[in-house]
Amino acid sequence: MGIGLTLVQKMEEWFRSKGAEYSYIATDIDNEASISLFTLRSGYTKFRTPSILVHPVFAHRFPLHYRALRLLPLSPSDAELLYRRRLSTTEFFPRDIGSILHNPLSLGTYLALPSDYPWTGLDSFLAEPPASWAVLSVWNCKALFRLEVRGAGKWRRWLSKATRAIDKALPCFRIPSVPDVFRPFGMYLMYGIEGEGKDAAEMVRVLCRHVHNMARKGGCAAVAAEVAAEEPLKKGIPYWRRMSCAEDLWCVKRLAEEYSDGAVGDWTKAAPGKSIFVDPREF
Repeated sequence: MGIGLTLVQKMEEWFRSKGAEYSYIATDIDNEASISLFTLRSGYTKFRTPSILVHPVFAHRFPLHYRALRLLPLSPSDAELLYRRRLSTTEFFPRDIGSILHNPLSLGTYLALPSDYPWTGLDSFLAEPPASWAVLSVWNCKALFRLEVRGAGKWRRWLSKATRAIDKALPCFRIPSVPDVFRPFGMYLMYGIEGEGKDAAEMVRVLCRHVHNMARKGGCAAVAAEVAAEEPLKKGIPYWRRMSCAEDLWCVKRLAEEYSDGAVGDWTKAAPGKSIFVDPREF
């Protein structure tokens, strides 16, 4: 009936009226109807295929006693400076990153460092960082929306309930359990994932465990992250394959005749980078 096409055209008109230079959409890579609407009828180009990685929150806590590593919480101002120095040229980096970090939904930014690194402040860290380090921020999606898995059989519900009961009764064994995703549940999003050095991926893994413990305390059933397909730190992000989306699809269209180059240039022609910055407000 052409309803979808009309909606896309009207939205693009509104985007242009607000000064937007690009329009982009995210859809499941298997959603052929949506992909056809945007690429064949609306002039969009297949752009990126990021991964949505989701990990359940267990009944037990993850241990965080690592002799060679320590985690430091950063103030929003320090986090903003770090991100602007390290990620300002990353695709989709928000120019108003400070607004995100100061938003009440942003639960904190955490920096992982070697325990023997002499921390004297962010300025000295930026001037002479350690050989390996990692950072990420946490966004409270639970305060905005809830998700729910429907259509699961009774035996799946019973099995997940049994795993939670065992995990709760014997937390010392750290048995992976399936949270109750069959009722409305909340989650935390990890964003701004960055680091460097040979141990950066392992440091990201520790940071993710810290976020898991935060989510457990906050009553969430899952933690999630969205990263580029070639993100080098991806191997440090724990996730369950059955709860994740290996390939999301982003399509993009240039709306403006003239556009500001910035540090990235024309995104429709840009080769994919190894990393992307996922704005948590859009997740």
